[in-house]
Amino acid sequence: MVHIIIAPDSFKGTATADQAARLIGEGVRSIIRDAEITLAPMADGGEGTAATFDGQTITLPTTDAAGRLTEASYVLDGSTAYIDIAAASGLPAVADHPVPLTGDTYGTGVLIADAQTRGATRIVLCLGGSATSDAGTGILVALGATPLDAEGYSLKKGGGSLGQLASIDTAQLNIPAAAVEWILLTDVDATVPEAATVYAPQKGASAEDVTLLDAALTHAAETLGVDPDTPRFGAAGAVPVGIHWLSTMLHGTDSHIHVLPGAPLVADALGLNESIPQANLVITGEGAFDAQSLTGKVVGTIADIVAGTNATLGIVAGRIDVDPGEDVLTVEMGEPVDVEKQLFDAGARLAADYLRISTAQG
Repeated sequence: MVHIIIAPDSFKGTATADQAARLIGEGVRSIIRDAEITLAPMADGGEGTAATFDGQTITLPTTDAAGRLTEASYVLDGSTAYIDIAAASGLPAVADHPVPLTGDTYGTGVLIADAQTRGATRIVLCLGGSATSDAGTGILVALGATPLDAEGYSLKKGGGSLGQLASIDTAQLNIPAAAVEWILLTDVDATVPEAATVYAPQKGASAEDVTLLDAALTHAAETLGVDPDTPRFGAAGAVPVGIHWLSTMLHGTDSHIHVLPGAPLVADALGLNESIPQANLVITGEGAFDAQSLTGKVVGTIADIVAGTNATLGIVAGRIDVDPGEDVLTVEMGEPVDVEKQLFDAGARLAADYLRISTAQG
């Protein structure tokens, strides 16, 4: 019997990872009817990562990146809360009103504080998809800390004011929430300057805004004791900067904060390191397969696990911009038209290609 594992990322804006896995699986089943198929929808720290973990879904009122009332959800599993920063502070909610300089992560901080009241002592914060560049100061404010300028006045919210950051008042700090163990999952290796130069334009920043944010975020990192060139600390508009300062200030060391690439952790939680070596065909995918795909993203993580096993790797993508290497089966779907049919057809085509090469190999 052919054992097939289907472990895609989401196809941004067109299909969730769950939907993509199911549709690709149905396509595979249409060709290899007796296959043993395991669906393992993946994530890399971006939007949808929290949902890959088991637990109770908690939904509550909070605010979006623009400060407007909204609702957002997170997953609580005993003493661990899994929270997507995109749930409250994500881009889609402010697509009609980008807030590159004034957007903040306060709404995410509300979720964190709520999780602690429900017994969470560990916060797994998934950093992809944020609409903000505030170095996590919105989260700090939600937890009772107040960023101040040199004259002791509260800063305006958002990254645009961080060039004036001089200190942070912790007199009203929610210590139980701030003292949790922090696991920050990233889907990029960005440094703090790259939070401005590479990612802020995606959040609506003009060239002038980028220059301002570059200086402001770098100043904030240096003020809060973080090397701006530390990999991954630029994720989600440099959220790790604020959380690192908070945790280190409370505990005296950085032992309670861990900034990690998200995809390997999710793969481990799904047991893929153990199951993939037993598979014949492993299918992964994402919206666009490009140079970034092999640097800590879902596709690169799955490819790394498949390497050195006897499994065949298959990749489905809307667009394929780089060569995935020898012996990798690929399907490029093109522009989304009928995504359900395209994903189904991609699964069927990969299954047919797999049967062809396995038959040829004898």
